[in-house]
Amino acid sequence: MGTPTRPGHPACSLGNHSRSSGIDFEIIIIDDGSPDGTQEVAQQLEKIYGSDKILLRPRAKKLGLGTAYIHGMKYATGDFIVIMDADLSHHPKFIPEFIRKQKEGNFDIVSGTRYKGNGGVYGWDLKRKLISRGANFLTQVLLRPGASDLTGSFRLYRKEVLQKLMEKCVSKGYVFQMEMIVRARQLGFTVGEVPISFVDRVYGESKLGGNEIVSFLKGLLTLFATT
Repeated sequence: MGTPTRPGHPACSLGNHSRSSGIDFEIIIIDDGSPDGTQEVAQQLEKIYGSDKILLRPRAKKLGLGTAYIHGMKYATGDFIVIMDADLSHHPKFIPEFIRKQKEGNFDIVSGTRYKGNGGVYGWDLKRKLISRGANFLTQVLLRPGASDLTGSFRLYRKEVLQKLMEKCVSKGYVFQMEMIVRARQLGFTVGEVPISFVDRVYGESKLGGNEIVSFLKGLLTLFATT
């Protein structure tokens, strides 16, 4: 679970949903030196849920998404890991559906999808939606991944599968999430999907500029050439 961009509700909401669903859980919060009071909020949540349920594992500075995954895995004690944005863009109400889907097909990965069934995106303007749809279309044509949403990060992984994928993946930024699914298919891991509603950054601001788009295209072509 990444760092909330504003102190308060996300981890608490996740804890409440997990408890009400009867899920045996632990919440690992990776904080990359953010100045928004995340660590103070996590300490308060420890008092509510217990230090065995809320694990704050800070780092001195922002070191990248992939290394955050590796850092968090070191402290995970369960057989499965759910990775999600901690600003409520990814709502914890979908986690029980992820678990049901995993059990139903014994999947190695369950990925949330905005582009299948009743999944969708809320809070994006038309330009952002067109860019996202276009990127997803290009990805499907070039990589044929067998999954409908490659750039989303709301996923459930079997722990040992996540560890193996992290050893293989070299991409950064938006392309990192794509490579995780592409490599999973390469290695013969199974992927199930659950439609989700993505709400653009309930806490904080979302940015998508020209540099991110260029980086995405370069990464996509690299994956096309190497997979």
